[in-house]
Amino acid sequence: MVTDPDRAALEAALAGRGPHDLFACDPALADTAAFCAAYGFAMEDSANTIIVVGKSDPPVYAACVVLATHRLNVNRVVRNRLGTRKASFASPDETRALTGHEIGGVTVFGLPAGLPILVDSAVMERRRIVLGGGSRSWKVIAPPSILLTIAHVEVVADLATPAPPPPEPSENVETIEAAAE
Repeated sequence: MVTDPDRAALEAALAGRGPHDLFACDPALADTAAFCAAYGFAMEDSANTIIVVGKSDPPVYAACVVLATHRLNVNRVVRNRLGTRKASFASPDETRALTGHEIGGVTVFGLPAGLPILVDSAVMERRRIVLGGGSRSWKVIAPPSILLTIAHVEVVADLATPAPPPPEPSENVETIEAAAE
């Protein structure tokens, strides 16, 4: 019998945390926008786990969970929570080293003990959320209350703000493109 080690690790991290579903996905479609478009999920229900590093010696890390339709307030709210003068998104290499997960598959479940986990309060207002599953092949679908079963979780108001909608193509762009043809 062949077992999927990514699924086994995810199931172990989710054991006893309440109702949830595991959703297999094509790793090439794991990034949020591509995943939602391919599988019919709303961006408003997608919650991304983002690793942030506070610039200090030694560096201070936190995992932040925000809706895909929001922008994480790294420079003010997260930096203040970390108690550092500067903070930024962790690089893909830092994220992998800290979590063992690739970008597009980072999950909040099974992170290193003691790592602060900050959840934007807007996440908790959704009926269900879609989270990374620890690899680019899996997602977790669950009520947001599942996040409250994790040690070191803090729900933070205004951790993120709604992102502005993407700009509509202007008539000028369309006219220029038509003229170029």
